Amino acid sequence: MAMLHRNNVDCIIAGGAAAVLAGAPVVTRDLGIVHQQTPKNIERLMTVLRELGAYLRPDPGRRRIPPRASDLAGNGQLNLATSTGELDILCRLSGGHGCDELLPHTVELQDFDLTLRVLDLPLLIQVKTETNRPKDRLMLPILIAALEEREEAP
Repeated sequence: MAMLHRNNVDCIIAGGAAAVLAGAPVVTRDLGIVHQQTPKNIERLMTVLRELGAYLRPDPGRRRIPPRASDLAGNGQLNLATSTGELDILCRLSGGHGCDELLPHTVELQDFDLTLRVLDLPLLIQVKTETNRPKDRLMLPILIAALEEREEAP
């Protein structure tokens, strides 16, 4: 995340990482982000991806295919391996939510010298419900409980 911040990449943390940062007791192996899809921001993100040696995963042929800027301008999801771990770039979340539409549903967290923009729990629950993947269905009760605990706290 520090490299994204250092290179001024406008993005929102989503997925399991957002759940962890919201205090939900879940585990994730990757960092999921939704990035601003302007040409300048995609250029900044590509700089970071090159520095991290990012390539598409899974890659059974071990070809280490790097992502392209045109991939980052689309609507899909890029699952990448990098020198620092797995990075999932979500161009749009379920329902076509891009960075602009998600911004009102984020919270800002401070992590030392980094300011992190993180998807809030209510929308994360909605997104996980809409995607309806088995791993998301397993996470939903934990996210809902975390939200309920937060709402009940004095």
